Amino acid sequence: MGFDRTEILYLVLRLPVVLFALTMHEFMHAWVAWKCGDDTALRAGRVTFNPLAHLDLIGTICLIFAPIGWAKPVPVNPYNYGNPRRDEILVSGAGVAANLVMAVVAAMVVRLLILMDALPATRTDLYLWAVLSHMVMVNLGLFIFNLVPISPLDGSHILREILRGRWAIGLGGISRYGPFILLALVFANRATSFSMMGYRNVSLLGAPVLLLAHLFAGADGTNTIISILHLISTLGTGT
Repeated sequence: MGFDRTEILYLVLRLPVVLFALTMHEFMHAWVAWKCGDDTALRAGRVTFNPLAHLDLIGTICLIFAPIGWAKPVPVNPYNYGNPRRDEILVSGAGVAANLVMAVVAAMVVRLLILMDALPATRTDLYLWAVLSHMVMVNLGLFIFNLVPISPLDGSHILREILRGRWAIGLGGISRYGPFILLALVFANRATSFSMMGYRNVSLLGAPVLLLAHLFAGADGTNTIISILHLISTLGTGT
């Protein structure tokens, strides 16, 4: 199946945001691991801003076309950490923290532009707004998805270090089914559609993304983001 010009435009505006978000996520994992005493990622060439060093082909394609995706895991050796429990939490949390920071910065820019009444007036303005809107939503999506406490996502590593005793053992037992649980989550996300906060067709993972978007960009900012992304996705279709 081919793509029309509208779909190509949407992907062109979304692709650089996806590449930047994934690259920063993985770079922060690798950099923090290095600073915590483990040079495994450094020796593997992962302490770099080159997206080619971090991207997983299937995961990137999924994130471009859907709200869920992933990059290549950063190799680490926790035995090299100075404080294994603390440093594992820091390394695992570094990627999601990077996505949250990028989302918050972009959301604050949205708030500022709205306060300045600087809504898009030209086609170029619209494209820049679309990139900014993707910056908010893609990074929030990565932040939420990677905090899901299912292996191999970052949330599972963080929770494993926080839990003790039988709870940690139980989480380890669930981890073996992680890929199947995540696959079910992907299908559930695609299958769910409900109304929330005045928005229709909200997905399972889209709900917390919307809540965070409202928190950081405000109601007007979130409405503008959703409207612009919808406009870009239908530009030229007559809808």
